[in-house]
Amino acid sequence: MPVPSQSAPSKAVKRHLVRPGEHYVTREPMILTTLLGSCVSVCLFDPVARLMGMNHFLLPMRNPVGRESVLASDAGRYGLWAMELLINDLLKLGAARDRLRAKAFGGGNVLQGWTDKPLDRLAIGTANVQFVRRFLDNDGIPLIAHDLGGINGRQIHFYGGDFSVYLRRIPRTNAERILTEERRYLQEAMVAKQRSVPTDFF
Repeated sequence: MPVPSQSAPSKAVKRHLVRPGEHYVTREPMILTTLLGSCVSVCLFDPVARLMGMNHFLLPMRNPVGRESVLASDAGRYGLWAMELLINDLLKLGAARDRLRAKAFGGGNVLQGWTDKPLDRLAIGTANVQFVRRFLDNDGIPLIAHDLGGINGRQIHFYGGDFSVYLRRIPRTNAERILTEERRYLQEAMVAKQRSVPTDFF
């Protein structure tokens, strides 16, 4: 179910910014926030243990063949790593896998048009959306709210008081900061992959 645009809680609450390639888990009822373009953030929580976490990842490339599932592709391995880090850190704090619930956001195709390289023709946002839906379905984690796809960026605030997500859409014309971060992040991930060395971007 899509999440409507709302205003974040106005009272003074501790906040943490989750940047591209990062994840964060906590038992404190704080606000996790991030800016999304083509990237996807998954907000996971265990309502019984009162634990929450968020990641922020971008598949470094779409499966070029197109016949293989993104989950099984090289790109999917980056997403798998990002999701497993988030889930495992929640489990370490005491979450139960069968109680985890997910809200997912992002995956806008905002990177198209910024370069004349072949990458420009790839719908990276679409690949991210496809990945996260299939991962959650395969892992048996209910996706109870989402706002995915499209062409706009998003700012989200995940509030640990009641596990609400407050969303603001950002038009492409005002998304320069998001695009700059994602371009750099994507280029670094691509270089690391080409060198076949471990990367800590995820």
